[in-house]
Amino acid sequence: MRCQIAIKPDSDDHVRWILSVDRRLVLMEYMKRNVVGKASDVAQVTRRSTQNMSRAMKEFESRGLIECINPAKSTWKKYMLTDAGRNVIREMEGKFI
Repeated sequence: MRCQIAIKPDSDDHVRWILSVDRRLVLMEYMKRNVVGKASDVAQVTRRSTQNMSRAMKEFESRGLIECINPAKSTWKKYMLTDAGRNVIREMEGKFI
């Protein structure tokens, strides 16, 4: 039986992960300027597809950088930054965003 240890990513890991895919950087820039966002709003402002931004939001949520504020809804979900997400923004500010 193998024992697995869950290692929580630190801010540097998150920054590298965000910078590795353009849609992630676009989403981080949007969330820096907006308290709440939904995929369609981000897509419209950034001229990306809603699917592309929805995928980015799911990725961010799985890493604990954003959280859904209306999880009972199946569509038009709204997200906001978590404390970890705000920490990553502080880390990226002035360097990348």
